[in-house]
Amino acid sequence: MHSYLNELEAKTIYILREAYNKVSPLGMLWSIGKDSTALLWMVRKAFFGRVPFPVILLDTEMELPEVYAFRDRLIKEWHLDCINHLCPPESEMDPTLPPATRAAMRKTEGLKTLLTQHKFKGIIAGIRRDEQSMRSKERVFSPRTLDGHWDFKDQPPEFWDQFKTDFPEETHLRIHPILHWTELDIWRYTQQESIPCVPLYFARKDEGTGKMMRYRSLGEKNITFPVESAASNIDEIIAELETTKTPERAGRAMDKETEDSFERLRARGYM
Repeated sequence: MHSYLNELEAKTIYILREAYNKVSPLGMLWSIGKDSTALLWMVRKAFFGRVPFPVILLDTEMELPEVYAFRDRLIKEWHLDCINHLCPPESEMDPTLPPATRAAMRKTEGLKTLLTQHKFKGIIAGIRRDEQSMRSKERVFSPRTLDGHWDFKDQPPEFWDQFKTDFPEETHLRIHPILHWTELDIWRYTQQESIPCVPLYFARKDEGTGKMMRYRSLGEKNITFPVESAASNIDEIIAELETTKTPERAGRAMDKETEDSFERLRARGYM
């Protein structure tokens, strides 16, 4: 139906195969949200039905119950090698950060301990440029220091899909195969491919307010909240996204704290 989705998919599969060929050892962050699950679907396409590297949930033990249930279901159905990596407690985070940002920092620190333990040279992540302004500065193959620090002013050029993959030994790489997708693209692709997703994305009546609510973006239950919406299936989500002015991260508490919260986290290694 949407031929451009095939072009987006082909570019993502090319990036995945390039990463697998050039970067080792390799792992993939799986938040279990719509973006990383659509990406995981494309990994399976790229490698003929298998996932040739571990998928990783950075677990704060604060995910919503439906997220854990969906994780367990797909691990069995797709035969995934899943690392469930516990993140450090909030008490160990930088106390100068605002409360929700401090809670979000747990995953950044969790990624650092993951890299220390498993020595991944490259980590695949399902982020998109359109989701947040700081992500618009990202590269597909994005070098970091080993402790995750990211200098957005010192990133390699990527012209005509020519990607730099050869970096010094002490460099850690983040690989972003769906950077060129949008939220609407992801939902159209999910519909086209019949990709399963967490049911929290579909509207249901909130018992407290009586309003129809759904999650646009999934995160920890203490810092992520549903937004008002009547979209109860993918057709309705697509129709809503074609007209809505509400930002995708409207339910993320961190984004409403201070102007530089996201920038501070990204500089320290946030996904």
